[in-house]
Amino acid sequence: MIARLAFRNLRYRPWRSALLLVGYGLGVGVMIVLLAIGEALLSQARDEKLVGGGTVTVLPEGLNVEVMKTGGIGGMYFSIDRARFVYRQLLAAPRQADIIQAAAPQIEGKLLYLRANGVEYAVRATGEIPSRTRAVGASPELLDGAWEDDTLDRQWISPSAYELYAEMDRFHLPPDELAHPESWGEWHYFNVLADDDRWYYLSFIIGGDIPDGEWGGQVLLSVRGEGGELRRYSLRVLGDRVQFSTENPDLSIGDASVRLTSTGLYAVRAELPAERGQGTVRVELTVTPQPGAYFPGTELVSGAFTSGYTVPALLGSASGTICTGSECDTLSGAQAYHDHNWGVWQGVTWEWGKARAGAYGFLYGRVNVPDTLAARPPLFLYVVDSLGFRALMRPDSIRYEEGRTITVNGAAVRVPSRAVMTDIRGEDTLIVELEVEDATGTDTRTPLIERGESEVARQLAFPYFIQMKGIARIRGRLGGARVEGQGVGFFETYR
Repeated sequence: MIARLAFRNLRYRPWRSALLLVGYGLGVGVMIVLLAIGEALLSQARDEKLVGGGTVTVLPEGLNVEVMKTGGIGGMYFSIDRARFVYRQLLAAPRQADIIQAAAPQIEGKLLYLRANGVEYAVRATGEIPSRTRAVGASPELLDGAWEDDTLDRQWISPSAYELYAEMDRFHLPPDELAHPESWGEWHYFNVLADDDRWYYLSFIIGGDIPDGEWGGQVLLSVRGEGGELRRYSLRVLGDRVQFSTENPDLSIGDASVRLTSTGLYAVRAELPAERGQGTVRVELTVTPQPGAYFPGTELVSGAFTSGYTVPALLGSASGTICTGSECDTLSGAQAYHDHNWGVWQGVTWEWGKARAGAYGFLYGRVNVPDTLAARPPLFLYVVDSLGFRALMRPDSIRYEEGRTITVNGAAVRVPSRAVMTDIRGEDTLIVELEVEDATGTDTRTPLIERGESEVARQLAFPYFIQMKGIARIRGRLGGARVEGQGVGFFETYR
C-alpha cells in the first residue's frame, strides 16, 4: 500500500518528489561525512603514534602529520634543528612565561637497532624528559620504579654556564673526506672596545692538515689606538706546541691560552712580540658573556666546502689588562664580543657585523661560498636583548655607500662609509643603519689575517679584507613593540 502511494505521488508530482529525494540524499551524505570526521578525530585521539599532552605540538616546518604517521620519503629522519635552542630561548624562555605554562621536548617512535648476544633487533624508541612531560600532563602510567630527570636531562633543559658554552664553543676535527685538508682553519675571535679611540682584535687560530699533517697555530692582536694608529702583534708555533679540546673551548698556542672557567667565563692570556719593531704586548683578560645573548651556531656544507660559526658572547664585557712595555690599558666592564669559526676557507668571503645598540645587540652575516652556481645567499640579522633571543630577520641585501678611501699595501681602496639593511616579515619591520667611522684593510694575498685563514687559502676576486668600526642604529617594530637603539659596532666586508 505504501509503495503504491509513493509511486502514484511520484507520477502525479514528479519534480517535487525528485527535489525531496535529492534533499534527503544530501542530508544523508552530510551526516555520513560528519560521522566519518568524528570517527577519524576519535581514532587520532587514541593513536599512540601521536604525542599526547599539552595544547600545542611543535613540528618541523612543512611536515605533514599523516606522512609522519604513515611513513614515506617525507616522513623519514625528520627533526627540529637546534631543538635545544628552540626549547631554551623560545618555548621555555622568560619572554613567553605569560603565555606558555610548560613545554616538553619529545621524540616519538624513533627507529633504533638493538644488538644483544649477537642478534640485532629493530625497536621503536621514545625519548622524553620526565619533569617536562609531567608538566604538560602527558606522563605515562608508571607501574613500578621511579621516572625522574637525570644529569643529561638537566643539561638539555637548563645547562650551567660552563655546560652551555662548552657545548657550543668546542673545537672540531676536520672531516676525513676533505679534498684539501691543508685549507682547514678554526679560531677563537675576541673583540674589545676600550673607548671610542681604542679597540682590540684578538684571534687564536689553528690551521692546516690537523691533526696528523703539517699544521700549526697563530695568535694575532691588532690594536687600533688614538689617532688611527694600528699596531700588530703575533706569535706562530708548529702543531706540536698546540693543544685544543673537542669537548670545550680550551686552547693553548705556545704559552698563550683561552680557558673556559667553571663559572662560564673566558680567561684569555697571551704574550706576543710586535710584527714590526721591538716590544711585546701582554694580555690578561676575563671575558664575561651576558646570559642568553648568544647565537647557537650553524654549519654550512656545500660539496667539499664546510663553514661553521657560533657566538657564545654576542653581548659581553671584558676586564683585565693589555700592557705594552710598561704602559697598561686597564679595562673594567669594557664592551666585548666573542665568536668561534671553523671550516674550509679557500676562496671564501663574507659580510659580517655586530653591535650593541641601546638595549639590543644584533649580529648579521652572510658567507659567500666559492665555486658555486647558486645565487648569493641572503643575509641573516639576529637580534637579542636582556631576555635573550628577540628576532631573526632575513634582509635581501646590505646597501653600501662607498664614501671612504684607505690605503692598503700602497694601493688606494674604496670602502664603505654607510650601509643599510631592511626587512619586513608580517607585522615585524626592522631597519639597521651603519655609519662607518674608521676602516682598516688587509691584503689577503699576504699570509694569515685577523680572522684566520691558512696561507694557501687566499685566491679571491676581491682580495682586500676590510674591518670597520662605527655607529649602529636599529629601529622598527618586533612583536608589536617598538624597537630603537644606538651604539658602537664592528663590521667586515671584502673589496
